[in-house]
Amino acid sequence: MNVVKNQIDELNLQLTVNVAYADYAEIEKKELNKCRRTAEFKGFRKGMVPMSLIQRVYGERVLGEAVNKVLSDAVNGFIKENNIKMVGEALPSEDQPEFEWKSGNDFTFKFDIATTSEVNFELSKDDKVTYYNIEITDIAKKEMKDNLLRQFGSLVDAEAAAEEDFVIVDFTQEDGKNVEGAYVGVRNVNGAAKDKFLGAKVGDQFDVNVNEAFTDETDRAYMLKVKKEELAGINPEFHVTVKEVKTFAPAEENQETYDKIFGEDKVHSTEEFDKAVEERLADNYRQESDYRFSKDLRDYLLQKAEIKLPEEFLKRWLLHINEGKFTKEEIEKEAPAFFEDFRWQMVRDYVMQKNSLKIEESDIKEAAEAYVAYQYAQYGMGNVPDTLLKESAERVMKDENTARRIIENVENQKVIAAAKEAVSLKNKKISVEKFREL
Repeated sequence: MNVVKNQIDELNLQLTVNVAYADYAEIEKKELNKCRRTAEFKGFRKGMVPMSLIQRVYGERVLGEAVNKVLSDAVNGFIKENNIKMVGEALPSEDQPEFEWKSGNDFTFKFDIATTSEVNFELSKDDKVTYYNIEITDIAKKEMKDNLLRQFGSLVDAEAAAEEDFVIVDFTQEDGKNVEGAYVGVRNVNGAAKDKFLGAKVGDQFDVNVNEAFTDETDRAYMLKVKKEELAGINPEFHVTVKEVKTFAPAEENQETYDKIFGEDKVHSTEEFDKAVEERLADNYRQESDYRFSKDLRDYLLQKAEIKLPEEFLKRWLLHINEGKFTKEEIEKEAPAFFEDFRWQMVRDYVMQKNSLKIEESDIKEAAEAYVAYQYAQYGMGNVPDTLLKESAERVMKDENTARRIIENVENQKVIAAAKEAVSLKNKKISVEKFREL
C-alpha cells in the first residue's frame, strides 16, 4: 500500500493511494470462499458451487468491498498517523484517474482533504468591546405604563365607533340569511363601507357588500359564521343593524390591576407602580443591551481568531452530504451563513476548552425552563407555576432539535460570560432611539 500526500495550499491537500492486487487479494479470497460456503444454486450441493460461478455472480461486489476496506484503512490510518485535523470528510478528487474494475488489477485513487487554521488567541483587558447603557426617560416610562394598562384593559361601551373600535352588528337578508352578534373591527373594513362603520352608533342601519368590505376570506367566513368554501354561494349584499359599539379602555390603576400585572401583593400604590415600571423597563433595556453586547463580542472574537476555512472544499462537501436535497446554487447562497456558524463553533469550542467550561445538568434545566417561560409569556402568561414550567421544560427537551438549540445556547452564554470577564467594557450611554438604529 502506497499513500502519497500532496499539499495543494495552506488548507488543502490531496492523497494518492495506490492499491496493489497483493493488498486486497487475501480479503477478496476469504470473502469469495465465504460466499461459496453459503451460496445455494440449483444443481449444486451447498458448498460445492464452482468458484468460477461464484466469481461471476459475487465477484464484482466482493472486489469492491475488499478494495474499499483496504482503501478506507489506508486513508484513515494516514490521517491518524499524521495528525491531520480535517474538516468534513475525504472527497474523491475531481481528477480521479480511470481504471478497469477487475480482480487482479492495481488501482489508484485520489482524495481531497481540507483542514482549517488553528484557533489560538488570548484575551486581556487590552481588548475593548462597547457595552451600550440605554438611558431611561420619563417618556419611555409613561409609554410602558400606558402599554401595561392597555394590555390589561377591556372592551367598554362607546357612543360612536372610531378607527380602533369594534362594532357588534346583525347581518340580515330578505331571503332569510341572518347572522346575529357579529364582531366587526372598524380598522379591518375596506373600501367605501368603512365610512359607514366609522361614527356608527347603536341603532344605525345601512347596507354593505361583504365581499368588498371584508376582502380577507378567512375573516369574512368567521364573521358570517360559515365555512370558507361556502362563501362563493352567499349573496354578498347584507343589511346591517348596529347593536353595540365597543372601545378598548385601559385598565384602571387599582389593586386588582397591580396584581394582574406584577403578581399578587407585589405593588400597592401609584408610587410603587411607577417604580416597578422603571425596574421592568431597566430590565428590558438590560436584556437588549446584553443581546447587542453578545453579538458584538462574538464578532470581536471571530475577528480576533482569524480562522481560515477551505471554503470551496466545504461547499463541495455540503453538496455531497446533502445530495439531492439542495442545488449547487442553493449551497452557494447559504454558504456565508454556514461559514460564520462554523467559525463560531470553533471559537466557542476553543474558549470552552481553554477556560475549562463545562455544561452541567442544572444549566440545561434552567435554560429549558427559561425557554418555556418565554413561550408562555408570548401568549400573555407571565406568572406560570414552577411545576408547570418544569413539566413543560422536560417535554421540550425530548425534542432533539429543540434540545440541541438550548444546549448550544447554554454554551454560547458561558463563552460570552467568560470572554466578558476577560475583556474591558467601554460603557457608552445611548438613547433608545439611537440604540434602535444600531
